[in-house]
Parts: sequence; structure tokens; C-alpha cells
Amino acid sequence: MAHWRFSGPGRCQARRVSSENGTVIVIEDDPHIADLVDLYLRREGFRVLLARDGEQGLVLVKQEEPWIVILDVGLPGRRDGFDVCREIRAQGSLPVLFLTARDDEVDRILGLELGADDYLVKPFSPRELVARVRAILRRTREAPSTPEVTVIGDLEVDQRRREVRLADEAISLTTREFDLLAFLSNNLGLALSRQQLLDGVWGPDWYGDERTVDVHVAQLRKKLGTALPLATVWGVGYRFG
Repeated sequence: MAHWRFSGPGRCQARRVSSENGTVIVIEDDPHIADLVDLYLRREGFRVLLARDGEQGLVLVKQEEPWIVILDVGLPGRRDGFDVCREIRAQGSLPVLFLTARDDEVDRILGLELGADDYLVKPFSPRELVARVRAILRRTREAPSTPEVTVIGDLEVDQRRREVRLADEAISLTTREFDLLAFLSNNLGLALSRQQLLDGVWGPDWYGDERTVDVHVAQLRKKLGTALPLATVWGVGYRFG
């Protein structure tokens, strides 16, 4: 299978690489960072496609079948990373990892609210980037240990199909939102702390603020409304069911 690298506007060149771990699209305008990410991901067996701006990246997302998108926030042109993430989320639950020089809390929260699965700030360790990509893919591509369908009232959570239906209507969730809802449904009736939710959904090696959980809970409540049987347990966290 060919690996396509963009060497200039409208131009690309092919290279044979292993793609046993699937395709990663990297949308990054800094060629040095893009090449570094490309190098480390290809060493791990990924097929990597590079795009220098949001428009080019969205074309690749539509044409290819990537497993994950690594997305810079400060992109040139009409669409920055947030705009690209919105467009990706409008089309489905493809995992997105933000890679950015912005370390502002507001930017991090905005990225998570838009549905980003993780957020890595430059300068970064390429090995950490690979580890985070693998962690995201473990959560999103491996079969759940309990492939059950949970039905509470009008809400149905199908982990086998990774679908959520409300009154028999499909509800679009981001990858992380679905993972959080699935983890809660696997622990029906239990009061879970925010740290337990971070460990179970984001993974024990994830570094971030516990308020990340609250942001995703707020998004679930916004999308599912009163049909979501999720209670806040003050001083602890949340209980589903």
C-alpha cells in the first residue's frame, strides 16, 4: 500500500510502508513537525498521510478511511483546527488528537467540547504522541469486553455497533462521549469518582484535569436531555442508572 506525502501544493509522492495499524492523517503546516510525526508513526507500522491546511486535510478525511486524525489548531487558510474538528464531528466519530502550540485552558476546553479525544501541547515527545495515539485506538477500535446492549427507558447503548439511539433515533456522539457513556453503562448503578472515570475512559496514563469529565458529561446531557439517567453524586462523581 502506498504512503502519500505532500511535497507542495497540489503535489504528492508515493512511498511503500507497512500499514498494519491503519491510516493516520496528520494536518500540520510546519513541515519539520509533520515529518517528525510521520517518521515516528511509520516506525510503528501506521500509514501516514500529511496535509498542510484544513481544506487539504478534509479532502483526505473524505477520500481515505483513517483510524485517527492528528490536527494542529493554528492552521493557515480559511479553516483553523477548531473549524476542521467541527467538520469532522459533523460527519461522524472519527478520533481526533489536537497537536498545538496553544497551552491556554480555554483552548483546551474548547477543543474537548468540540469532540477532540486528546490534546498534546508543543513542544512534545514523539514517543508520547505515539503512546497517546495507541491509547485512543485501543479505546475506539478494540472490541469491548462486555459487548452488551444497555436499554434504559428510551435510551439504548449498543457497544457492539457503537451506536446510541434515543426513542429509536440515532444520536451522534463523539468517540470520547460514546466511550464515557459505555463505561457508565458497564457500571450501572455505581457511584464513580471523576478519577475512576478518567482511568476507565481516558486511561491511567492520561494527563489532564478532572474537569474534562464534567465537560463531556455536560455534552452528553445536552445531546440526550432528560432521557440520560445520569445523576451527580456530590463529593464523589456520577452514577448511571
